[in-house]
Amino acid sequence: MTRPRPCYTLIGMSFDKKTPAIPRGGSGDPPRILGMLAGLVLVAGMLGCSAGEESEPAGQGPAPAASWPLFHGCQDMTGVAVGRLPKKLVLRWKFQTGAAVKSSPVIALAPDDASGLTGRVFVGSNDRSVYANDLSDGKKLWAFQTADSVEATPLVHEGAVYVGSVDAFVYALDAATGELRWKYETEGKVLGGANWVRSPQGDRTWVLIGSYDMKFYCLDAATGKPVWTVETGNYVNDTPAVADGKVIFGGCDGQVRIVSPADGRELSTIDAGGYVAGSPAVADGRIYVANYEEKLFCFDLATGKTVWEYPGEDSGFYSTPAIGPREVVIGGLDHKVHCISRQTGKALWTFATRRQVESSPAICGDKVVIGSGDGRVYLLSLADGKQLWSYEVGQPVTSSPAVAGGWVIVGGEDGWVYAFGAKR
Repeated sequence: MTRPRPCYTLIGMSFDKKTPAIPRGGSGDPPRILGMLAGLVLVAGMLGCSAGEESEPAGQGPAPAASWPLFHGCQDMTGVAVGRLPKKLVLRWKFQTGAAVKSSPVIALAPDDASGLTGRVFVGSNDRSVYANDLSDGKKLWAFQTADSVEATPLVHEGAVYVGSVDAFVYALDAATGELRWKYETEGKVLGGANWVRSPQGDRTWVLIGSYDMKFYCLDAATGKPVWTVETGNYVNDTPAVADGKVIFGGCDGQVRIVSPADGRELSTIDAGGYVAGSPAVADGRIYVANYEEKLFCFDLATGKTVWEYPGEDSGFYSTPAIGPREVVIGGLDHKVHCISRQTGKALWTFATRRQVESSPAICGDKVVIGSGDGRVYLLSLADGKQLWSYEVGQPVTSSPAVAGGWVIVGGEDGWVYAFGAKR
């Protein structure tokens, strides 16, 4: 995602070789293909993810994702990855695009079997392209060009890639070949990522995405035709969360909307007190969301009441929070990474970088991965915020890291995509 500009002026993955684009349905699951093999099973039996000892009764915490198929890893936007990372990472490969990479990568893991298919990375670039790269070595597999910058994070689901562009279109691409399946034109830039839900009957997949035309769309994943839309009062810049049978998204009108996935009916609206640029994260019946002013909120999903609020230090938040069993971690425009108690909303620790932190953190085991405007990617201890490792890109890292299978993938505004992992 990218910073809303100018916000203030308005009132599980399957690959198939050359599979036909047969209609799919549901709310966020790419098209389902009849008569084809059921799709490769995602690597889910990997090492369990624990975000540290739960010393506070904050619930079980979000279930971690095996792959990282959409912004912040999973449908509830909690940013928790399976497995553990070493204390120090090494650069395994990097891939050069033609312009800044503000898009956040996604990772689709696939088994190494007779199909010849491997894990893949999908990412957009300001060179107007969407790229698919081999996860193991970064080799370009395909590229698809749009008519303008691609700052949105792709969604990869059931053999398709869904991504928005500054050209105002939402694109559905074949994940194996990059061929266009459909495109849908909105009336504004599409900078936020997509999520998905199933139709009420369970026979269709629907894609959920916002636009700078002040509308939030539910599109049929098979055809790209609109199912329903929600009109808001300003730009929609974030990736929506899907949790507890609801769709939750924020906007530059300062509202957090909770709508029915069946028909887009507004169930409730929460005033967030300022522009909401990042995504809401939902865990254990609570919404964690920050505004562009200077506050991070915890709201009760059922009632909309404020559980607690955490003040920034004279600056706001663009980042989306990651939710551990007892922690909320978020990057701040005050140049710091903040870790807050889920139970009390009080600070547990802060880590100072040298520039604004617009990147959204990922929690993996006992560690946090995040980028900064100071041109570095940081690996921090979740327990106390101590720096364990960093890598200097040299240009701002506003892209958010994707973490899966021991890999950390992130884009830099220098135009490169970086892949880190354990030393071989």
